[in-house]
Amino acid sequence: MQIETHGQQMEVTPALRDYVETRLARLSRHFDHPCEIRVQLGLDKPEHRAEATITLTGRAPMHAIANGVDMYAAIDLLTDKLDRLLMKHKERMVDHHRGTGTSHDSLLE
Repeated sequence: MQIETHGQQMEVTPALRDYVETRLARLSRHFDHPCEIRVQLGLDKPEHRAEATITLTGRAPMHAIANGVDMYAAIDLLTDKLDRLLMKHKERMVDHHRGTGTSHDSLLE
């Protein structure tokens, strides 16, 4: 997983960069193939804004935006939103027809 962190009209400190990387590292549990996450941090006074775009191979990019009272809160909210997005994406990819249940053959008998 490759994470790029950029600031919009602000400098991204090493502490913020490390916080983003540690929080987004938990997203790697949802997929095995490589992905790219681009995070942009900025200020929408009085709130702080964090937005991210996840690019998975073979899929359309996923985008999320979160606002918080401080930058760390915005990053936490963004991580939660991305986690829900990836869980939804993973559920869509599961083949629901392979589960145990009544088969077509047993209904004909």
